[in-house]
Amino acid sequence: MRRQITLLVAATTSVVLLAFLLPAASLVARVAEARALDGAQAQLQFLIPSVGLDQRADVATLVGTAAGTAGGARSVAVRWTDGTWLGAPGALADGAAPTTASIQQTAAGTRLVQPVRRADGTAVVEVFVPADQLRAGVTRTWLVLAGLGIVLLTLALLVADRLARSLTRPVTELARTAHRLGSGDLDARVVPAGPAEVREVGAAVNRLAGRIGELLAEERETAADLAHRLRTPLTALRLDVESLAPRDRERLLDDVDALSRSVDEVISEARRTVREGIGAGCDAGTVVGDRVRFWSVLAEEEQRPVTIEVSPVPLAVRVAAGDLAAAVDALLGNVFAHTPEGTGLAVRVRPRAGGGAVVVVSDEGPGLPLADAALERGRSGAGSTGLGLDIARRTAEASGGALGLTSSPAGTDVTLELGPPLR
Repeated sequence: MRRQITLLVAATTSVVLLAFLLPAASLVARVAEARALDGAQAQLQFLIPSVGLDQRADVATLVGTAAGTAGGARSVAVRWTDGTWLGAPGALADGAAPTTASIQQTAAGTRLVQPVRRADGTAVVEVFVPADQLRAGVTRTWLVLAGLGIVLLTLALLVADRLARSLTRPVTELARTAHRLGSGDLDARVVPAGPAEVREVGAAVNRLAGRIGELLAEERETAADLAHRLRTPLTALRLDVESLAPRDRERLLDDVDALSRSVDEVISEARRTVREGIGAGCDAGTVVGDRVRFWSVLAEEEQRPVTIEVSPVPLAVRVAAGDLAAAVDALLGNVFAHTPEGTGLAVRVRPRAGGGAVVVVSDEGPGLPLADAALERGRSGAGSTGLGLDIARRTAEASGGALGLTSSPAGTDVTLELGPPLR
């Protein structure tokens, strides 16, 4: 916008300057020519009375005086009645003298010819003005006009730039605030400035940001309330489990405790603002290893071979430990839910180019018939909620990474790329 305004002003100013300077330059040339011809005409009128009345010697003296007055800029001559020249020879050919006054223009200059009748015949007065005399001072004046045009254009561009900056600065600030809101900083606000229209947009963005914050707060509280409602059935479930035989009671109590911790994490996550999660980090290898060991108990019951490869060095990622654990649980849960018992799985954690980690969960199942559609939130071909892969995808993207999915009859590979922590 700033560049467009500057270009518009430059184009408009250039047109105006050309409309003014071109006629002015032409007028300067015409004025210089008229001034030179007026001087020659004055010399001509000065000599005519003397040529018509005075003697030859007196006229010769006047011709010399006129030539000296012109300073060599003009050539003054008189062809006497007998054909001889007084002063510098003119351009008239020998023969009869002209009967009328004339102005002869050539490439070399302009010649003024005036016949004068005497008692003994006709004499001719001739004044020659060279071409450079006709253009005397024109070039210098043109340079002055060009310099004036450049100065005016420069001033116009400076004013246009300052005006454009005053218009674009509020828009730039508005865009910066929008980017902050998009990155999760819901406290970002616009300071209304600039034209009335831009101030109105800024006020609308502030109202929108406030409304978004209110909606998110309501959503978080609603999720926390829903999760809190699960505490009552969990308590009842724990009481029922405690009445079982000791052999089954311990195992089921562990599952109930794990479910209770998950509910607590849901409540904490729901009450956590967006900004609190930015910059959180963990060691991907440690978190993934813990979750694989947790799922290994179920894998052993279903006779699923489990392979895990974790990098020996710590792999810091820009994901909270709870978020990464939820993403890994979602991926492993999909393997157990959508592949037959006995299907093997492998989990690999390796460094990511540029920092972070890459987590790959592979299975030897029949594959997904619609792998691309499986990444859509809420899409599932097996009767589940369809949120598992979406949870993993959002976790990866929030860290600055991405999620990839490849599937074939030989199995499915889900690649979770996690970005490094913020510095």
